[in-house]
Amino acid sequence: METQKIISVELTDSDLSEQIKVVTKDCHVRAENTELMLAYQRGDITMEQYKLLLCSLHEIYQALEEALDSNSNHSCVAPIYFPLELARLESLEKDLEHFYGHNWREKIVVPAATKRYVHRLRQIGKDNPEYLVAHAYTRYLGDLSGGTVLGRITQKSLGLKSGEGLLFFSFPGVSSPNRFKQLYRSRMNSIELNHEDRKGVLDEAVRAFELNIQVFDDLQKMLSEMKSETKSDMPSKMERESTSEKLHMTGCTRHLTTHSKLAQGELHTHTHTHTHTIRTLKKPMTEFGSNLNNFSFPQERS
Repeated sequence: METQKIISVELTDSDLSEQIKVVTKDCHVRAENTELMLAYQRGDITMEQYKLLLCSLHEIYQALEEALDSNSNHSCVAPIYFPLELARLESLEKDLEHFYGHNWREKIVVPAATKRYVHRLRQIGKDNPEYLVAHAYTRYLGDLSGGTVLGRITQKSLGLKSGEGLLFFSFPGVSSPNRFKQLYRSRMNSIELNHEDRKGVLDEAVRAFELNIQVFDDLQKMLSEMKSETKSDMPSKMERESTSEKLHMTGCTRHLTTHSKLAQGELHTHTHTHTHTIRTLKKPMTEFGSNLNNFSFPQERS
């Protein structure tokens, strides 16, 4: 408890951006150690991971940017409202269309954690617009800081051509990410908040990280479930062998049934066919000449 009091006193004398950095330090480390982020660090992101991530990011940014747009004149939102430089929704839509086609909206699948994140963004957009500062800072500056590196990792891991499905990582409206981040923090630190609202923004920043961690974890669970379903739909080796054996036995049964019918009085049909075959073979070979000249065995492959 004493430690919490000391931190609380120190935070009141710091810039908002520094306060958020302090209170989210542990969450930041946890987010970097989720399975999805570790896959990025190893450079072995899969196409399914990336596509599912894009789906969730689309839903999250759609809710965030709708809330920011509708509160663009709010005293806490206006200073950090940079739609031309930071908006991600249009880029995400183009990336999703690249992978899923024109009807990509019908194919979006997101986990429960993403829906909770979206619900929270819409809720504070109506009730506590000042809390949007925490989410905008966490998402936009995080993407702006790591976007270039993550974009290169994604492109290399998936063998994508430059720009193909990678627009999310590109910020064409930002010529210098470092200078822009300085400007953004300066604008954010200029926001006037009373003690209660400031505490609410800091708590919301922690919540933002927690929601992102839950999304990352849920995406991995969803991917694992999809893989399990795919495997369960594939017949096992024993099942394939059993099916093959059944087909073989069915063929043998039909063959035996045919011979049984012949033995029980239908031999005249067999005899007739046999006699016809002998008569045919007695025909002069010249009658087959043209067909034989056109026949050839397939050449052996070298």
